Amino acid sequence: MADTKREIERKYEGPTTGGGTGLPDLTSVSGVTGVIGKGVSELDATYYDTADQLLAAASITLRRRTGGADAGWHLKLPVSDGVRDEIRAPLSDTVPHALTSLVRSRLRDAELLPVVRLRSSRDVRHLVDDSGALLAEASVDRVRAERLGDGKGSTQWTEIEVELADDGDPAFLDKVEKKLLKAGLHRSASPSKLARALAETGAAPPARTPAPGKAPATAGDHVLAYVRAQRDALVELDPAVRRDLPDAVHRMRVATRRLRNVLRSYDDVLDRTVTDPVRDELKWLAGELAGERDQEVITRRLTASLDDLPKALRSGPVRNRLRTWSQARHSGSRRSLIEVLDGRRYLYLLATLDALVSDPPLRKAAGKKAAKVMGKAVRKDFEKLKDLVAEARGLPPGEERDLATHEARKKAKRTRYAAEAAVPALGKPAKSVAKSTKTLQKLLGDHQDSVMARDALRDLADKAQAAGESSFTYGLLYGREERQAAADESALAKAWKKAERKAAF
Repeated sequence: MADTKREIERKYEGPTTGGGTGLPDLTSVSGVTGVIGKGVSELDATYYDTADQLLAAASITLRRRTGGADAGWHLKLPVSDGVRDEIRAPLSDTVPHALTSLVRSRLRDAELLPVVRLRSSRDVRHLVDDSGALLAEASVDRVRAERLGDGKGSTQWTEIEVELADDGDPAFLDKVEKKLLKAGLHRSASPSKLARALAETGAAPPARTPAPGKAPATAGDHVLAYVRAQRDALVELDPAVRRDLPDAVHRMRVATRRLRNVLRSYDDVLDRTVTDPVRDELKWLAGELAGERDQEVITRRLTASLDDLPKALRSGPVRNRLRTWSQARHSGSRRSLIEVLDGRRYLYLLATLDALVSDPPLRKAAGKKAAKVMGKAVRKDFEKLKDLVAEARGLPPGEERDLATHEARKKAKRTRYAAEAAVPALGKPAKSVAKSTKTLQKLLGDHQDSVMARDALRDLADKAQAAGESSFTYGLLYGREERQAAADESALAKAWKKAERKAAF
């Protein structure tokens, strides 16, 4: 079983560490009333990566460490500058599946190998406040690094590491840093011990996705830049989806939709005989993500509606039934989603996207001026959206109109994503279209969410009646959803007029 710790730390080096004088006096740092020595620990860590350092290229570290209070397997995933999530698993002879699954989108079928061994003598001090509460842990690490595998290269250095206590204020690290800088230290150039060890033992630099050599100029340049960004988003969001982090499923689903829609919108740039099969697979992945995401949306919507009801109108165990219903559906969809992410079909899709970016099936229009080609594509999508909105608004309320509204919503998304991709080339006009179609998409999406919420309320009411409970509250919430859908449709007319004005470029 793995557990997670948010790690916020900074590393320093300089004359103080190099001269062997150790940690400067930190008792004068504001808020610190005591510096408590916790002794010296001998740490021995072996770091794992692929032969071409796919994990290091993404600033990810995976190690097996003995010694200290947290011996075990540690996977560190970057969150932001100086902030990482450390996922821990107990010691074992092989890398735990709970950790390898979190980097599967990076590894694919590549083998993990021991690449570096770090042995550190860590002299630890606790910085505490007047109540004895821990503010941060400061340590002097004397590190010896040995390159593994090819049997070449070793190095050693001393660094100071300051790690914020759990739930601490990051501003406290600024106070400590001020003292350390005054003592002659400076921030370490390397983001991690592993990065420094790799650099100083003569290892080849990590394999990174090559950045374009120049700014995008042609239509092909711009479309491929957008496709590359969404491909990267899929890979980067994979661990968050597996960890069930808030909004991760939604963001991954959006990345698949952006990819799929842009490949269709810019079929003058990229050959559809190649991209259509990719779009089919992206549609499949989005569908697998839909169950998890739709459940999140419906549960959040119904919970908020229930919270808005006066207590006197909540008849029966409505909240408990909603919670049980949601948990049962979430558990099932979650297991199914993890099976998808662990499957060969998903890995093949990622590999196909890599190939699409590295060897794109460019058509003649790809070499033309971006503004002309991309502007034409955005206007073409908007005209199709115009027809669908008119069709939906012309139908009487009911299932047929709901279906037409849903189709208009999907086209609004395609138009929005086409405009987003065109912003670097077209500037303000594309940004205006993207903004106005996003508003349309939201209104149309709210309408679709209301349709799904009403279906869920019917299901909940049936279950409540079968259990001998009152269905009064479910009917009340159903009526509110109907009124909200009508309000969304009224707002749509105004939003549509604005979108039409913005699309006239």
